[in-house]
Amino acid sequence: MHPDKVDRNRLERLEDLPNIGPACARDLRLLGIQSPADLIGQDPFEMLARLCHLTGTQHDPCLLDVFMSVVSFMAGGPALPWWKFTAERKRILLSGAKKG
Repeated sequence: MHPDKVDRNRLERLEDLPNIGPACARDLRLLGIQSPADLIGQDPFEMLARLCHLTGTQHDPCLLDVFMSVVSFMAGGPALPWWKFTAERKRILLSGAKKG
C-alpha cells in the first residue's frame, strides 16, 4: 500500500502495510510472516538473507529497504516510502555492521 494511504488503526493484512503489495506480501508469507504484528522485532537483514536462501535467488537490495520500512513502521515509526531507507541500508552495509 502507498504510505500516504496507510491507516495504523487498520492493519489486518500484510497488504495494509506501507510499501507492501501482492508480491512483497507473498515474500513475507514465505518467511512465515502472516500478519503485520509478526514483523515486530524482526531483523530486515536476516529476513532478506532467509528469503534469498529459501528462493535460491539473490533479491534486489531495494527489497531490504522495503523490509526495513515495514519493520520500522511496526516498531512505531512513520509510514515512509521504501526509498527513504536506502541511505540507511547503504550506511549500515558499508559500516560492516550487517552482511547482506
